[in-house]
Amino acid sequence: METLDKKEYLNQLFDLYEPLLTDKQRLYFEHYYKEDYSLQEISELYQVSRNAIFDHLKKVEEHLSDFEKKLKLLELKNKRLELIKKIEETKDLNLVEELRKLDESW
Repeated sequence: METLDKKEYLNQLFDLYEPLLTDKQRLYFEHYYKEDYSLQEISELYQVSRNAIFDHLKKVEEHLSDFEKKLKLLELKNKRLELIKKIEETKDLNLVEELRKLDESW
């Protein structure tokens, strides 16, 4: 996955699963991925090693990926958006039933 694609993907996952992360994980993630701080800047801000920040961010990435594998919220969101777009383009109301079925599969 390209760096920009990975960053965008992780930000989408973060938006969905943020409440499942610890306060520290949220802070480090937001600084690094949303505010574009460097590892060094974050480590100086919180007076921890650069390596500790790196390790925390890797754990957050793992957690976010694991949440998505289990819950598939981003996948469902993207399917919904795709169906909504098709409905808007085609005015085919039969697609609304497909949209309903996505929620029933839970």
